[in-house]
Amino acid sequence: MVDKLASGRWPALILGETGTGKEVVARSIHTSNPVGSLVTIDCSSFVGPLMESELFGHAKGSFTGAVNAKVGLIEAANGGTAFFDEIGELPLDLQAKLLRVLQEKEFRPVGSLQTKRSDFRIIAATNRDLLKEVEKGTFRRDLYYRLNVVTVRLAPLRERKEDIPLLMRHFLTKYGSGHTFTQEAMDAMLSYEWPGNVRELENMVQQMVAVRTGPLLHLNDLPSPVQNHLFARRGPGVALAATAAAGAFSTNSHPGAAPAQDPRFLESPILPLMEMERRAIVNALEYTKGDRLMAAGLLGIGRTTLYRKLKEYQMAV
Repeated sequence: MVDKLASGRWPALILGETGTGKEVVARSIHTSNPVGSLVTIDCSSFVGPLMESELFGHAKGSFTGAVNAKVGLIEAANGGTAFFDEIGELPLDLQAKLLRVLQEKEFRPVGSLQTKRSDFRIIAATNRDLLKEVEKGTFRRDLYYRLNVVTVRLAPLRERKEDIPLLMRHFLTKYGSGHTFTQEAMDAMLSYEWPGNVRELENMVQQMVAVRTGPLLHLNDLPSPVQNHLFARRGPGVALAATAAAGAFSTNSHPGAAPAQDPRFLESPILPLMEMERRAIVNALEYTKGDRLMAAGLLGIGRTTLYRKLKEYQMAV
């Protein structure tokens, strides 16, 4: 769809929840066929009487403080693309003036008698249901149909979880230094509902990379929203199954570790340090396919220390 839109100059309306990547899609449409400049207009950031001036500019002396003439965003977009982000936030009076620009390719700056022209390609985005806004009278019907020539709907991340591993790798490449997720952590990320969508995922990856010194990102490194989600999902059945599974490994537990059969240990989101250390060793050996020298390097310890830990936790050397 992006490729098709890039080949023409049709108006496009991008719909999707906050954080789904609407601006990324808009920029992709423009950069695939970059004619002129891309001017981003954040409709949610306009404040009071300055809205019209920001959009259309103003003449010198048109109001108190207007010591110089100003070029508005509409004029700056001439010959290129204007991306109206969160267009559902635009007040009705400015909607009418925007409609005239789209129809007649002309506008007047605030306080000016001179008509100026601006011909641009418009891409609009919103997290609102604009058709419902039309029915409520908060969005102009004629402007809606002017914008809604080609619609791109972005599904929330919870409905396209197959994209999560790819996105995680992308953000690790962008922010990490050789970091990678363990399978446990990956499974936890896949089970989360992501109310903040891709933006939330990006922020979480940044947070984990910032606070984790080692290259492996474990289940316990996941931010609190994912941890809380996992804890909330644990029911009596899950706890009983975990108890049975833990019993099979009870003979390999270190004497100082918390008893695996203790339900408080199974249900608590906080693991004892010894258990965290044991799991880190297991994950490192799994990741390096049994290469103990490489595993020791990943864990930030010497080979001798790793062998001592393997013996201490009664793991196969």
